[in-house]
Amino acid sequence: QVQLVESGGGVVQAGGSLRLSCAVSGRTVENYAMAWFRQAPGKEREYVAAINWSGSNTYYADSVKGRFTISRDNYKNILYLHGSSLKPEDTAVYYCAAGIRTSYDHTHYEYWGQGTQVTVDS
Repeated sequence: QVQLVESGGGVVQAGGSLRLSCAVSGRTVENYAMAWFRQAPGKEREYVAAINWSGSNTYYADSVKGRFTISRDNYKNILYLHGSSLKPEDTAVYYCAAGIRTSYDHTHYEYWGQGTQVTVDS
């Protein structure tokens, strides 16, 4: 089993920045591709970014490209999401996920965290 725990959410002013963390336990994080998804009230879960097991390849949704950065520290077993130039439409619960390969499809990820709320005030 793999356990994922997100942290770092909160209220941020529009134009500000944040850093989310996802601590992985149970198995070493380097065995998995990982990703961030988000879900706003009344909307479907939305892909944000993904990273391969080594961190050499990263992928982003068009809505966050150039503003968000996904990274990982396999020694510390932590996944990160840095966001800048935040917009009110970035408001959502952010989830980290782990799976066999990178994908924009949430059904391809086997393990999920409980989520952390990010609210961007205009």
